[in-house]
Order: sequence, then structure tokens, then C-alpha cells
Amino acid sequence: MSQRQVLQVFEQYQKARTQFVQTVAELATRPQNIETLQNAGIMSLLRPLLLDVVPTIQQTAALALGRLANYNDDLAEAVVKGDILPQLVYSLAEQNRFYKKAAAFVLRAVGKHSPQLAQAIVDCGALDTLVICLEDFDPGVKEAAAWALGYIARHNAELSQAVVDAGAVPLLVLCIQEPEIALKRIAASALSDISKHSPELAQTVVDAGAIAHLAQMILNPDAKLKLSQLIVNAGGVAAVIDCIGNCKGNVRLPGIMMLGYVAAHSENLAMAVIISKGVPQLSICLSEEREDHIKAAVAWALGQIGRHTPEHARAVAVTNVLPVLLSLYMETESSEDLQVKTKKALKNILQKCTYLPALEPLLHDAPPNILKHVVGQFSKVLPHDSKARRLFVTSGGLKKVQEIKAEPGSLLQEYINTINNCYPEEIVRYYSPGYSDALLERVENYQPVL
Repeated sequence: MSQRQVLQVFEQYQKARTQFVQTVAELATRPQNIETLQNAGIMSLLRPLLLDVVPTIQQTAALALGRLANYNDDLAEAVVKGDILPQLVYSLAEQNRFYKKAAAFVLRAVGKHSPQLAQAIVDCGALDTLVICLEDFDPGVKEAAAWALGYIARHNAELSQAVVDAGAVPLLVLCIQEPEIALKRIAASALSDISKHSPELAQTVVDAGAIAHLAQMILNPDAKLKLSQLIVNAGGVAAVIDCIGNCKGNVRLPGIMMLGYVAAHSENLAMAVIISKGVPQLSICLSEEREDHIKAAVAWALGQIGRHTPEHARAVAVTNVLPVLLSLYMETESSEDLQVKTKKALKNILQKCTYLPALEPLLHDAPPNILKHVVGQFSKVLPHDSKARRLFVTSGGLKKVQEIKAEPGSLLQEYINTINNCYPEEIVRYYSPGYSDALLERVENYQPVL
């Protein structure tokens, strides 16, 4: 037998191994094949191929294992029982970037199912190796490692603490500064998974400087709600409020925008901004800043906070910010963007605000397009609140409403009619324009009875 024929045997064997792992990896993508593969003893057949002399066979074997382990916890358990994890961890440190991504995928697929399986990954020393992968030059390797670490940390505080102790947090913070959106998102998600279990773990994320970078990141349209929740979980809202209180000008802008984006997502997140005393600080920014684009950002953020419920709107209104927003809207020197943002913010807040003392000053100054929202809120509250009806008379509110010139049949006229129907006819007449002149005329024309 010639040398060529001998080598041909090895080539055929290599081709067979390659075809085998590629076919198994492909079959593992379809749920209907999983049980058959499992019954055929696929785990024990793939294990030696992880140490194959051909790198592509190693990588494809790891990919196939990951897909199988990802399917259910029985197969993930088989990876643990088959002593495959130590092999993967060893290779994770030694092999090329393609293998590292595949190996990290297997660790994630195993660790996601239960705390026990995640603990098995920790016990085999995988955390240190995964953390080293966070420093890899290849973004895909970093992404795979961050994903695996997040899946381990999400189960409980003990596993989270193990990830922290391995030194993952500072490197995850570096990952959210990378240009790749997918890496940013997965690193932020991992930080969220770490921080959610306890205030102490959240503080670890804050202390690593994550908040400033997340504040920038949340401006990206790709950012997910999870980022906002992470910022709240990590005490980041208070940190950002402190930050915008300690600086001026454009440095404030990311923090202002971040508060708006967080508040926009849900009632609870907006309430977190309110509880952290974000509204008074934004109110200060509105009065201190001279640049229109910063004022526009503040107006937008206040609108996002106040638009959810009457409670949210009141929290904004009590800071006396509504007249300031109105003034900026009506100021002829305000930029078009500032006018648009203040108008929208006023509308958002007014449509929810039932705190009448904050609305009353606007009755005297607001133009018709804003006034209709103000009068509309009075028309909702007054029919159900006798004390408010009395105050509305004594404060001059009812008199002011009678002075409003509304188009017959308009929404504003409907609101005025609803308010007037809350009072006796003679009271409404008394406060109507010209009524005092009519009284004086009657006095003049009155003939005394002698």
C-alpha cells in the first residue's frame, strides 16, 4: 500500500468526522430531532470531538453540544455528567475565537436552565475563563462571554456574587462602551442580571461607574426597557440627579435625557424619578440654563414624567414649573424646537393634572390652544368637588372663565358650559363681563319710591 493510499484513509476519516459533526449540528436546530439524537447517545460521541486535531471539528462539536444543551435541562445535565465542562473550560482559554464563542455558548446553554446547573459551571472554574474572554480583542467572544455570565448571575444572589468576585463587573462596564450595539446590549443585560438581586449587588454596579455610560447608552434608539430598569435597580436615577445638580450646560444634557427616557417607559419608572426628587432638579435646570436646546430637553423630560397619572402630573405641577413652560412657549425669542417641546410637555401634563391650584395661574395667561386643556381639567374636577367649586369662585377663576371668548360649539365652549352648570345661574351672571355695568345702569334708571 502506497503512502498516498495510507494518507487517503486519514483524509476519509477526517471527512467523515467533519460531515458527522456538521450534520449533527444541523439536526440539533430542529426540535423533532432532539430525542432521537439523545437516544442514539450523541453526547458521548461529541465529547471526544471537542479535542479533535482539526479546529473546525472542535468548533462544530461545541456548537452542536450548545444547541442540544439549550433545548432542555436533561441534555444540559448530560453535558455536566459527561464531564464535558472541564474540557470546554480548558479549551476556552487556549483555542481560537471561533471555538471560544462556541464554548461560551455551551456554558450559557447549560447555565440558563437552573441554579444547580449554573453552579456546576461555577464549580468547574468557568467564571475566571469567561472573565478573561471579556478582554478578548474579538467583540463576538466578548459578547458570548457576557451572555454566559448574565445567564449564570440571573438565578440568585449567590451566583451573582460569584460573578462579581470573579471580576466581571468592571469589564462589563468597559463592554458597554464598545461601539457594537449587540455587545453593549448584552453587557447591559448582564449588569442588570447581577444588580437585580440586592441593593449591595446594585451598589457594586454603581461603584464600577456603570451609570454614566448607561446614561449615554439609553439615548440610543436600540436601548431596551431593561436598561431603564437596570438604572433604577442600581440606584442610578439618584446618581444622575446628583450629577445634573453638580454641573451646568451641555454636561447636564445626557442626564436630563436619561431621566426622560426612564420616565417614558412606565408609571413605575416615572415614579422612581419623582421619588428620587428628579422633578425639582429638572425645574432648577429649566430656570438656570440659557441654551434653548437644554431647556427643550428639560421640558421634554418633565412631560414624560407628568404624562402618566394625576399623581405624576401633580408631582410636576407643585414645583410651579407650568407657568415657566408656558412662558417659554409664548416667548417669541424661543427656538422652534423649544416651543414645540414646551407645548407638548404642557399638553402631556395638563391632560392628567387635577391639582387645581397649579392650573389656575394658567387661566389668565394661556393662549387658546393651551387654555382648552386647562379649562378641560377644571370641567372634570369641579362637578365632583364642592370645596374646589368654592375656591374657584373666591380666587377669581369663575370670573376669568366668563371672560374667555370661545367659538360656539367648540370643545372649549363645552368645557365652559360644564363649569357654569356647577353654579347657580345668578352666580354665573354676577361674574359675567358687563354685569356690574348692567347693575349700575339699573341703579341709574331706578326710580325711588317716595
